Amino acid sequence: MLMKKTFIALATILALSSHVSYAQNVEDFITFGQVDPLSRIFKESNYFPEFSETIEVAKGECATFQFAVRSALPLKNLQFSVSSFSDGNGAKLDASRVGFIDYVRENRLTPDLSKDAVRPLSNYYPDPIREVQNWSVGRDQAQPMWITLPIPVNAKEGNYKAEVKLSGVAGGTPFTFKKDVFVKVYPVTLDRPSLWVSNWFSVSDEKMKIFNSGEPVKRYSPDYWNMVTELAEKLGECYTNVILASPLELVDFKEKAGKYSFDYTNFDRFIEIFKQEGILDMIEGGHIAGRKGDWASSFELYVPEYDKDGAKKNVQYPLDSEKVQNFYGQFLPSLKKHLEAKGLDKLYVQHIADEPIEENYQSYVAIAQFVKKVWPGVKIMEACHTHNLENTVDIWIPQLNFYQSGYKFYTERQKAGDEVWFYTCLAPQGNYVNRFLELPLMKTRLVHWLNFRFGATGYLHWGFNQWKGDPYGETTFMNLESGNTLPGGDSWIVYPDKGKLYSSIRMEAMRDGITDYTLLKMFEKKNPELAKELCRQVVFNWALYDMDTDHFRMIRHQILEELSK
Repeated sequence: MLMKKTFIALATILALSSHVSYAQNVEDFITFGQVDPLSRIFKESNYFPEFSETIEVAKGECATFQFAVRSALPLKNLQFSVSSFSDGNGAKLDASRVGFIDYVRENRLTPDLSKDAVRPLSNYYPDPIREVQNWSVGRDQAQPMWITLPIPVNAKEGNYKAEVKLSGVAGGTPFTFKKDVFVKVYPVTLDRPSLWVSNWFSVSDEKMKIFNSGEPVKRYSPDYWNMVTELAEKLGECYTNVILASPLELVDFKEKAGKYSFDYTNFDRFIEIFKQEGILDMIEGGHIAGRKGDWASSFELYVPEYDKDGAKKNVQYPLDSEKVQNFYGQFLPSLKKHLEAKGLDKLYVQHIADEPIEENYQSYVAIAQFVKKVWPGVKIMEACHTHNLENTVDIWIPQLNFYQSGYKFYTERQKAGDEVWFYTCLAPQGNYVNRFLELPLMKTRLVHWLNFRFGATGYLHWGFNQWKGDPYGETTFMNLESGNTLPGGDSWIVYPDKGKLYSSIRMEAMRDGITDYTLLKMFEKKNPELAKELCRQVVFNWALYDMDTDHFRMIRHQILEELSK
């Protein structure tokens, strides 16, 4: 008993002395510093090289900053803030986004793993930027933080400084760290990006429920429209200017004895939200057909019908069926007339069916020819896996690896007056650029350097908010129909929280890549050969890139310097 009492007393003395030590030198237990915003800080990271470079930007783009903290003590009630950026002569700039970077899990390896893939031992990746305070961090865990500084187009050029502050409680003792950060604004104003950008977003009942933290959202209710507006704002942040909208879903109809009438009320309100946000440069009409069976099966058209409970559903019918001929013979001319009346006809481009391949292109072409006969002059765009779509498709969107293998063909299509974009999704994998969680942020940013390098005028990605389950939990899942693993980051690039959307560090990298593309296009007008050469020094080929961030910033510095002359 005496030994037990002695042990308890000794433990108490040690605890008290330890607490005093913490109180006197709490900062000795904490590492806090600025890190490269193109670096990923993992939970288990215990070394982050100090990054103190001045961030160089043009007017109209965003400057980004990343910080990280790690402590031998648990951290609670963390507060992270940044002052106004000041040039010392009265000009000020304010951050639009300050937050803690949260972690999500990727528990399934991408089958064809890139040589540049980064794999943390924990399988947890930093991605969502949570714009909140009062954050907590366990002992011996790294925690990154993020700042986004938008530079107004009318900003005064020059050098700016701000103070970053991190405060909290470590082991029961308050602490505060402060650091200065710097940005240089060049006398260069970013053009409005000319790159066509489509991020396929969803407003399905399932996705809106996840968006609303598990609470169902009645379609076309005030909450529904508020959440569509939030989507529009977030899409605008990453320069999305092509809006996927499905007339089949948004237009209501009545049918009596084969005669249809159409109500465009919800379609018009949907489109108006994106127009008001200033991002409606093209309307991407949703698909009107799909495979009737497996991947190689032919395409059939959808005809909307109401079930006995009044729910609208799309039912597939062959092209030559009376249902298809009657419905589309009335719907397409009605849609054309409505778009013309709203002044939207020049913005509208129609999808037929996603990803036609060699085995089913004939059925695709037949449907496309039918659509163009009923609606003369309508443009067709498609993500495509075949070249046998000439005289039907006006905007070709091959998967990046197919763009590479068919580059000569697509260059000829451009010469003939067609447009060529490219897309990425769960493929291509390997060493190609993409938006996967496991890829370095540099590879997500370089997606749009490939746009410039090879002349593609647009980019499409299927997964803006294609959430499944808990977006903050497991980010990969198996497609049971195809057997494909959908890689972490493939399905979404934003994160929901009770009707609000958080950005991600991948979305920030994508946005900055579009900025880089725009600066390269601006420089191309001034010195086309040097612009191409500087791009080639970063993107050597389709799947070979210089991943050194110091060299990347040197190239950007040269572009900004040349544009300033």
